[in-house]
Amino acid sequence: MSHFQPVALHHASRLINHGPTVLVTSAHAGRRNVMAAAWSMPVEFTPPRVAVVIDKKTFTRELAAASGCFGLCIPGLALADFTFAVGSTSGRDEDKFARHGVTPLAGPVLGVPVLETGCAAWMECRLIPERHTEDAYDTCFAEVVSAAADARIFVNGRWAYREDNADVQPIHHLGAGLFVRAGGTVQARGV
Repeated sequence: MSHFQPVALHHASRLINHGPTVLVTSAHAGRRNVMAAAWSMPVEFTPPRVAVVIDKKTFTRELAAASGCFGLCIPGLALADFTFAVGSTSGRDEDKFARHGVTPLAGPVLGVPVLETGCAAWMECRLIPERHTEDAYDTCFAEVVSAAADARIFVNGRWAYREDNADVQPIHHLGAGLFVRAGGTVQARGV
């Protein structure tokens, strides 16, 4: 049973504004791939736009460029091993989803592969062509066209970290396979 609910697009930036590691998914012409990326961020609220660093030489970038879209999935603590594994290998010679026994869903707008099991949220993103930078930079810009999050951890457009949802709390990569999970929130007092 999925706990995922649609996220209003005006709240989509909140899914990655705290800098979690993301899984970038892509598909084109019967091939698909997933890779981990540590550098992503929101860049606009309306329409929601994001930036993510996807090396020009990766298979994920090749598929995203060919299809014009990609997915950003926010893995939770339960997917730390998977996240490290798909971030450490290429998908040119094998289907990393199949290798690791992970079955993606098709996103509702663009049909890109998205992950719910073990993830806190996902976004379907339409690539924004940047002709003057495509050959020079690894940063990709995209418009978020649909988003969803696990209602156990993202409620009314806000994160809700609790001990009972630690397995889907977003993770941050510190290097060499070491991750820290987001959590331990502190409520600021009003002025």
